[in-house]
Amino acid sequence: MGKGGGCFPSKKKFAIDMPEQDPSNPDGILARKMKKGVDSIDGVEGVLYRVPETLPAEVLEQMKVPQKGIEVPVIAVDDLVHADGLLFGFPTRFGSMASQMKAFFDSTFHLWEQQRLAGVPAGFFVSTGTQGGGQETTAWTAITQLAHHGMVYVPIGYTFGTEMFGMDSLRGGSPYGAGVFSGDGTRKPTETELALAEHQGKYMAAIVKKFSHPNDSRN
Repeated sequence: MGKGGGCFPSKKKFAIDMPEQDPSNPDGILARKMKKGVDSIDGVEGVLYRVPETLPAEVLEQMKVPQKGIEVPVIAVDDLVHADGLLFGFPTRFGSMASQMKAFFDSTFHLWEQQRLAGVPAGFFVSTGTQGGGQETTAWTAITQLAHHGMVYVPIGYTFGTEMFGMDSLRGGSPYGAGVFSGDGTRKPTETELALAEHQGKYMAAIVKKFSHPNDSRN
């Protein structure tokens, strides 16, 4: 499987979903750092996707949402079953996932009915407009989606080390996953936020590899 537009996750690969495609937005930048971390683990490759847009063009224009291109393809629900692990990234709306992501999860009914995603490791990363916007609650409320599918939620905990305890600067992210404060959409992620995203990708890929090869002493 190659990288870039048009590819889809196969076994020993896993998908990273995000609602926004444009690399200038915080979600897109975080997703690419996440992929870099995933790809650093031998034998594992991350593939970027975005979920279908649900809002009309005129509403997106009023919200000043960047126009989406074709670099990152739109994922189909059935593509999820081809991945050994999943990382879902999304912006927050009133403390929980954006409606586009919720609509995508709602469309996975037939996968739930057949338990096609049961046992698959999954994690989250988020962006919020403010400090109280839901860096933690967005992940909390999203866990219900994984629970109903029987998926294995993989938080990062405090595996990032001392950077998780820094108080000298504004930083998104939590034990539940990487995160960024986007403000009005113009704030760029800090080096720490980007490093945390890359760490999560690497950490998640190592977990996925262990699930795929549970008896491999090298893991």
